[in-house]
Amino acid sequence: MSIPVGHYQYDRIDRDFLQARIAEFEGQVQRRLDGTLSEDEFKPLRLMNGLYLQLHAYMLRVAIPYGILDSRQLRKLGEIARRYDRDYGHFTTRQNIQFNWIRLEDTPAILRELAEVDMHAIQTSGNCIRNVTADEYAGAAADELVDPRVHAEILRQWSTLHPEFTFLPRKFKIAISGSPNDRVAARFHDIGILARPGEDGAPVFRIFVGGGLGRTPVIGEELFDSVREEHLLATLEAILRVYNAHGRRDNIYKARIKILVQAIGVDAYREAVEAELVQMDLERYRLMPEAVAAIRSRFAVPLLEAPADADAVLAQQRRDDPLFDRWVRSNTHVHRDPGHIIATISLKPAGGIPGDATSAQIVRLADLADAYSFGEIRITHLQNVVLGHVRKDRLRDLWLGLAEVGLAEANIGLIGDIVACPGLDYCALANARSIPIAQKLGARFADTALQAEIGALRINISGCINACGHHHAGHIGLLGVDKRGEEFFQLTVGGRAENGAAIGTILGAALPEDETVDAIARLVDCYLGRRESGETFLDTLTRLGHEPFREAAYETV
Repeated sequence: MSIPVGHYQYDRIDRDFLQARIAEFEGQVQRRLDGTLSEDEFKPLRLMNGLYLQLHAYMLRVAIPYGILDSRQLRKLGEIARRYDRDYGHFTTRQNIQFNWIRLEDTPAILRELAEVDMHAIQTSGNCIRNVTADEYAGAAADELVDPRVHAEILRQWSTLHPEFTFLPRKFKIAISGSPNDRVAARFHDIGILARPGEDGAPVFRIFVGGGLGRTPVIGEELFDSVREEHLLATLEAILRVYNAHGRRDNIYKARIKILVQAIGVDAYREAVEAELVQMDLERYRLMPEAVAAIRSRFAVPLLEAPADADAVLAQQRRDDPLFDRWVRSNTHVHRDPGHIIATISLKPAGGIPGDATSAQIVRLADLADAYSFGEIRITHLQNVVLGHVRKDRLRDLWLGLAEVGLAEANIGLIGDIVACPGLDYCALANARSIPIAQKLGARFADTALQAEIGALRINISGCINACGHHHAGHIGLLGVDKRGEEFFQLTVGGRAENGAAIGTILGAALPEDETVDAIARLVDCYLGRRESGETFLDTLTRLGHEPFREAAYETV
């Protein structure tokens, strides 16, 4: 079997493990169906296999380790959406996919189909280390120092069914980037990892700890600034041990590592980690070069060949077609190879549901990946799709193929690129529906020329305080709240997840849905009317402060 480009290749041990796990869970499902297990008894078992019970049906969350898929896997997800769901899947802010209409009795069959293409749903829920997320441009970006997929795979193998960390005080999320430029929201994770150049020229890792959103948003603090590759695993093991030993288990709302770090301080936490490292068998956790090389060898490297005139062909096509040029401006990123380009495919059509894709779109994406990007696909934490290695002279053909299935929206990083959780349409924890207001905002700002004029402006929507839509990190954030049985939305401005991470500031009282849409339109008008040359929304907000925007948002309230 050939190794899919960019994708870790399972071996017999991996596949045998998956089959054993499926057989175990199938027995648990059967006992639930025949009444031997109560829902309370079944709940922790199903959660460890990614199965949630939502408002209307079971939801299965399938792991996409560090956001990387190959075309056969994506086709399988399309088949599952068509056969077992309502013909679509929902891509999440953890680089996973959710199926929201699953029958319990079908779950073992779905897991077997996933296993056929080396996929599973293990540790996509529960108080364990969740799916490790990574930079969607991994292995392709020009600013990359190390390929984070290799280290993310090492962390996946280390964390899966880890005997100490299977029942942590609370869920635990790790993100890693091989670039100093934060494209993974590292400071909003329990552990965030960013590569940077070391003093001797070899890359080292900055480790941030105690970040997170939810009801207590916290920007992670730098625990170490120069962890060498060989010590990465030992360092994370020590961080988790300290949290597992001292994290609170008496209060679910105070159980995350961010609460522990805030309570004792980052200096005390660092001292505890260093003390743990002293008594650990460091040789056992040392990442030797040959071990890292062995993992790296399981990722096939694409043969990046392009004609000498590829760049010139693309430049001419952009001059000839203004619509294509607009899409290239917003939806592509520079590649490390001058003949190639990184293409981001928006799952945010005007008036659509952020992150959703039909089975036909999913299968078509797999076909386009085969045709234009070595059969490799990446899922982003912003609920979009990336093809990482597209030849510049073939980019327009890709764009035309995307347009055939409604996936050629030119809005990446713009106001139409809305991030939203499923909200009260599905989730039992939500206070408000995220989807309808996302659709209204998408329709309100549907004009791509207007989006380009507005420039970089991201809206994030969460249906409840758990913040699955990352509203705290949105340039404009919306939090759904319940006010006497009615759905309202609280507005925040000024959040950002990249370098210079910031938590959005609440502007004022929550507003009903339609008034919220109008208030955001007034915020945008305020920005457009008062910005200076070259300023983004965040630039103008920083220069003017919040008061002009607060007045604009609430001028008719």
